[in-house]
Amino acid sequence: MRRSPWSAPASPQSPAADAPAAASGPAVGQMQRVRDLLTQKFGLARAKAEQISSAVMSSASKYSLPPALVLAIISIESRFRDHAHGAHGATGLMQVVPAAHKRLVKNLDLTEPAANIEAGSAILHGYLESARGDLDAALKSYGGSTAYARKVSLRVKDFQTAGAASDADAATGTSASQQ
Repeated sequence: MRRSPWSAPASPQSPAADAPAAASGPAVGQMQRVRDLLTQKFGLARAKAEQISSAVMSSASKYSLPPALVLAIISIESRFRDHAHGAHGATGLMQVVPAAHKRLVKNLDLTEPAANIEAGSAILHGYLESARGDLDAALKSYGGSTAYARKVSLRVKDFQTAGAASDADAATGTSASQQ
């Protein structure tokens, strides 16, 4: 029997249980850069930014998604507000629609960042599989329009640029506040 691309992961562990695995080696530096970006650009408290960056890194790794893509979707869907609610019951950071993904989100608190990012990433991964790797088609399925896919693609570049600037700053030992 083939597993649905939207079905819950086989592991009974919670999404937070995978976080330590994502926090090793170079991932620690990337997670810190994401955290700093979220505190500076989006005004998140440090603890909330750490929680979100850890969940993004864990889910991005688990579902083979670029962290910048997950961050771009979150920024568009909720502006990093974990209790955001939208049309059709869309809930949380990635605006997961429970009615459309009943089996996946059963018994999940979608206002909890790790659970929401895990569910949203699983959904996006399923759309990517269905679209045979066509990111634009997957984003159109996730957000409902070609315009949404273009918007996310542009926002991804913003997050990649911010990450590249942080990498360059780390290599030279400077930060934006020192420049």
